Amino acid sequence: MKPGKVVGKVTLHQADPAFRGARWLMVAPMGESELTGQNPGGISSEWSPVVYDNLGAGDGDTILYVEGSEATQPFDRPIPLDAISVAIIDSHEFATPTQS
Repeated sequence: MKPGKVVGKVTLHQADPAFRGARWLMVAPMGESELTGQNPGGISSEWSPVVYDNLGAGDGDTILYVEGSEATQPFDRPIPLDAISVAIIDSHEFATPTQS
């Protein structure tokens, strides 16, 4: 799972019927500088994936998402999906790991 911040949404004209009732979100991945508050804007310079969401996340929410074959697990059949949200985070704490 990866943490990310919802920075927008994608509107589709047509989609596979399996995607009804959900939406697509633009998500900025959160690295160490975003998780610790060192990046005041909270938006990373990393590539922002489009993430399938059926949990109801909105702009500015912090989510956890998975990519790859794990993203297709909730579906009964093969589906063209690369990333799916799996949790909406209420709050988080992050401390940089120390080296021994």
